[in-house]
Amino acid sequence: MAHLRSRRRLALAVPVVLSLTASLGFLPTAASAAPQTVSEEQATDAPALAYVVNTKTDGRTIASVKRAIAAADGTVVVSYDRIGVIVVHSANPGFAEEIRGARGVQSAGATRTAPLTRAGTTDEGAADYVTAAEAARTKAASADVPGSEPLEADQWDLRAIGADKAAKINPGSSKVTVAVIDTGVDDTHPDLAPNFSAAQSANCVGGKADTSEGAWRPYTDDDYHGTHVAGEIAAARNGIGVAGVAPGVKVAGIKVSDPDNGLFYPENVVCAFVFAADHGVEITNNSYYVDPWLYNCMDDPDQRAIVDAVNRAQLYAQRKGTLHLASAGNSNHDLASDAIVDDSSPNDTTPVTRTIDPSECFDVPTQLPGIVTVSATGVHNLKSYYSTYGKGVVDIAAPGGDRRYQLPDTPSKDGRILSTMPNGEYAFLQGTSMASPHAAGVAALLKSKHPWASPAMLQGLLKAQANNPGCPESYDQDGDGTQDATCEGGDRVNGFYGFGIVDALRAVK
Repeated sequence: MAHLRSRRRLALAVPVVLSLTASLGFLPTAASAAPQTVSEEQATDAPALAYVVNTKTDGRTIASVKRAIAAADGTVVVSYDRIGVIVVHSANPGFAEEIRGARGVQSAGATRTAPLTRAGTTDEGAADYVTAAEAARTKAASADVPGSEPLEADQWDLRAIGADKAAKINPGSSKVTVAVIDTGVDDTHPDLAPNFSAAQSANCVGGKADTSEGAWRPYTDDDYHGTHVAGEIAAARNGIGVAGVAPGVKVAGIKVSDPDNGLFYPENVVCAFVFAADHGVEITNNSYYVDPWLYNCMDDPDQRAIVDAVNRAQLYAQRKGTLHLASAGNSNHDLASDAIVDDSSPNDTTPVTRTIDPSECFDVPTQLPGIVTVSATGVHNLKSYYSTYGKGVVDIAAPGGDRRYQLPDTPSKDGRILSTMPNGEYAFLQGTSMASPHAAGVAALLKSKHPWASPAMLQGLLKAQANNPGCPESYDQDGDGTQDATCEGGDRVNGFYGFGIVDALRAVK
C-alpha cells in the first residue's frame, strides 16, 4: 500500500491557505453535489488516462464543456455538477491540452501518470498481529482494571489522552458518524459491527459511489489499514478485544484505494468527500495523501487540476457540516521549511527527485484549507521519530506510536497502537495514520457534546482542549549529537504539536 498515512500530510499556515483559496476561485455553495453519469465505454484500444476537468457550475457551461470533452475524444465517467468537477477517461494523448482551451474550463489535468488498469496510505512499518499467547497475557493484565476491554492493558494510547475515563462520562453519540476514507472497513469485525453505519458507506474507486452490500469492505486481508483506523475511532466497549476513543459513535467506511496498486487517486477522493457530505457524515478521517504526487505543484497544470478538484469537494463537504482530519505524514519533514526534497513522485510510474516549496506545492488533502492536520506522538508525549511537523502547519497532535524511542510499561511493551484488523484479528501499527483517528475520535466526542458546532467551531474546540507540552529542550533521539528535528514556537503553539495533544477527558467535561 503505497502511501497510507502513517504517511505525511501538510497543513498550511493561514496566509498560504488564503492564497490557495484565492488561486482556485470561489466554489459553489449549492446544497447538493449529486453526480450525473454517462454509461458509455471508452471505444478505443489505446491506453486511457483518467482526468479531472474543473468548470464553472452553471448548467449551460457544464453542457458546453461536456460537448468539448466528447469532441476531444473523452468519455464522462461521472459529473459532480454542483461543484463543477467532471471525471473523464480518454485515450487521446492531447486531451488535457485540448480541453484546457475549451470555454468554461478553469483547470484540467491527468490524475495519474500510468494508463488505466481494470477497474496511497501512511503507516510506518508492517503490522504485528497479536498471538493467542500474547492476548492471554494482556487479558490477565486488563482484568485487574474493572470495566476494561480484554486487550485494553496494551492500549497505552487511550490512557495517554484520558479516553478510558472519558468513556465513563460520555462515550459519544450514535447520532455522530466518522467516515474512514481509506482501504475499506471490515464491518463484520465483532468490535466494529455494533457501531458500523452501512447507510453511510460506499466504494468510491473510479470516482462514482457504489453502495451495494459490502462494497466498502477491504479487497484482501492485506488491505487492513482502514479497519485498523476504524477501530481506533469507534471500537465498541462490548467485552471483546479493544476499545476506541469514542466507543459510542458510528463509523462508516468509504473505500478509495485502487484494487491493483492500492493508490488513492484524486477522482476517488473527490467522490468520497461528496458522498460523505451528502450522506450526513459529521467527520471524516484521512490517513493518506492523494496519489500519485506527494506534493502537487500549482505551476504544473495536471497537479493544479488535482488540487482544484479535491479542494472543491472537501470545501463542499465543509459547507454541509463535515469536519475533515488528516495525518501529517511519516517523512519527518518540516512543512514550514523553504524547501523539501520529494523523491517519491509520481508513485504510479517512475519517481523523479525534485525540490519543492511546501508553500507552493501542496500535500493533498492535508494542506487544503479547513482540514485539521495531525502529527504523531508516543507514550512519553514526545513527537514520534517519523512524524512530519511544521509551525503553522500542524494543528494538533495525537498518539500515533513510537516503537523505537518511546516504549510503554504495558504487557506487550509495544510502543505502537493496538487496534482491529480484518477477520476479527488485532495488530499493532504506528504512524501519523494512527494519530489522525485518535484526533477524529476526540472530535466525535466534541460533536456529541456540541451537536450544533460547525466544522470551524469544532476545529476551535479541538485546539482549545489540547494540552501542549511545549518544545523539548533537545530532540536528539538517537543520541548522535545531532538534532533529528527542530521544534519552533512556544508553549501555546509550536511546530511539533500545533496547539497540543488531544485530550478526550477534557473534551467530554
